[in-house]
Amino acid sequence: MNRVLGIRRHPLKSAAAEHVREAFVGKHGLDGDRTWTCLDADGTIGSAKQPRLWGGLLAVSAAFDPASGDVRIAAPGRSPAPAGSPEADAAVSDVLGRPVHLTRTAPQQLKRHHWWPDEPGMIPDWAADVEPGGDDLVNVRSSAADGRFFDYGALHLVTTGALARLGAEHGSTVDATRFRPNLILDLPGDPRPGQRITIGPDLVVQVSVPTPRCVIPSLAHGDAPADRGLLKTLAAHHRVDVPAFGRATCFGFYADILAVGTVSTGDRATVAD
Repeated sequence: MNRVLGIRRHPLKSAAAEHVREAFVGKHGLDGDRTWTCLDADGTIGSAKQPRLWGGLLAVSAAFDPASGDVRIAAPGRSPAPAGSPEADAAVSDVLGRPVHLTRTAPQQLKRHHWWPDEPGMIPDWAADVEPGGDDLVNVRSSAADGRFFDYGALHLVTTGALARLGAEHGSTVDATRFRPNLILDLPGDPRPGQRITIGPDLVVQVSVPTPRCVIPSLAHGDAPADRGLLKTLAAHHRVDVPAFGRATCFGFYADILAVGTVSTGDRATVAD
């Protein structure tokens, strides 16, 4: 209890998580996290938030080399290839069924497709005018100084306590992979916004807001099959106030990085006001 249970990064946005035992967390987040994205022919970037177009990315894996900064892409049935190479583009295009290319340079107008679930409660207050079950183009937050492709926060965390409660509400265990966190903390529950968490000897983060959820937790993730009913459970039990934004169905939380440092599995996590 009160320790780091898992560390995960996503070198390619919306691709499967890379599980690591140690990583450096800088001011822009986990080293190597979300440094690459797919770019479609119309200039939109790839996100499994629109599963019809991009859900196949969850079957693609990406591995970051901290020494060189290189990322290697592995698609089912293909040999790993360096991100940015024609071979990597071809492999991901084959998975998605249309031509795409990988980039670490943000387009001038950074947009992505977003499919809005039609389960009641899954649309946040700030998107109340969208059509349930409809598609939309939304702006994407990018940390241009470090070439990152974040939808909002640079560091996303979940806790074992919150996962256990969700499992009880849902009637079955819910894999943390569905929520695509950077850190899984073995804590009895989520800290409140404003609380600080010291992780290991150096890393200090401050909880900012709970993480609004989209369709992604209900999709298939590796060995975890699709589970559309999970959205209903989330909406029934986890619709909360997001400070300065309104109410939304949330799980996990974003955190701001106050002091950088290396984090390892097993490191102690201490919560304080």
